[in-house]
Amino acid sequence: QVRLVESGGGLAQAGGSLTLSCAAPRHMILGNDMAWYRQAPGKERELVAYVRRGGIKHYSDSVKGRFAISKDGVKNTVDLQMNSLKPEDTAVYYCNAADRRLWTNWGQGTQVTVSS
Repeated sequence: QVRLVESGGGLAQAGGSLTLSCAAPRHMILGNDMAWYRQAPGKERELVAYVRRGGIKHYSDSVKGRFAISKDGVKNTVDLQMNSLKPEDTAVYYCNAADRRLWTNWGQGTQVTVSS
């Protein structure tokens, strides 16, 4: 059973930075487009960023220019560098395949709270 483990969340002030990391099976990281998602209280889960197998990256308009996604086939992680954080970035962050048809079981997520 595939297990995704997110980490790195915490409390940050507006304008600050955090780096999230998702540990996933190597075959999943190398064989799929991988994504970070987030879910704020009372809202649906939304796609934040994804990185294709070939390395092309895509970001939602709300985080473009502030967040950077990367994957590491040696550490078997997908990371999300978050800069210039805003209170509206507050959410639980999750990683999974970018293609919903390939989603595996969701991990516990990692809470990010940004204070103003």
